[in-house]
Amino acid sequence: MSQPKFEVQMLHDRVMVRIEQESGERRSTGGIVIPATVRESNRLAWGEVCGVGHHVRTVKVGDRVLFHPDDQYEVEIQGHDYLIMRERDLHAIASERPEHGTGLYL
Repeated sequence: MSQPKFEVQMLHDRVMVRIEQESGERRSTGGIVIPATVRESNRLAWGEVCGVGHHVRTVKVGDRVLFHPDDQYEVEIQGHDYLIMRERDLHAIASERPEHGTGLYL
C-alpha cells in the first residue's frame, strides 16, 4: 500500500529554503586556495526559496536569498534537504530588479 502524498504549506512568516551547494574549493582575494573541507562558522550561504507562509512580505518562491545556515531548522522532504526559517532571518535577496540594490551583482 502506498503512502498518501501531502502538500507542504508554510505557516505565518516562515520560509523554506534549499541551500545551494558550494562547488568545492574556493579562492581567497589573495589567491590562496581554500579546500572544500574547511568550514567557516560565520559564513553566510545562498539558497533558493521553495515555499513561503501567508505573512511573508518581501520574498517569493524562486528568489535567491542570503542567510546564516547554522541557526536554522533542517527538514528532509523527498530526499532533499531544506531549511526552515523566519523571514526576519534572511539577510539579503538577489534580484534582477536594480531599483533599491547595492550596485553589486552576482
